[in-house]
Amino acid sequence: MKTIEQDIRKIPEEIIDGLKCPKDFICYRSGFRNMCRAKDIGLDAFVACLAQNPMQCRFAIHFGGLFFCQCSLRIYICKELKK
Repeated sequence: MKTIEQDIRKIPEEIIDGLKCPKDFICYRSGFRNMCRAKDIGLDAFVACLAQNPMQCRFAIHFGGLFFCQCSLRIYICKELKK
């Protein structure tokens, strides 16, 4: 019998499988405690990047005066886990 915790871990592990992260997935490995700041703003493929230095992240893109995160793991955590 699967638990909710197993389901919650399955999707991030599938995302990680196809992703390269310069921070070695610290957001996931820390149990979602050590993460950059992001906010869901209603876009499907992006979340707003609220990091102090977004230009230091390879997943940050600048558009229209804002920074957006395009890391699929961070987007999933923000949108689905509300963190």
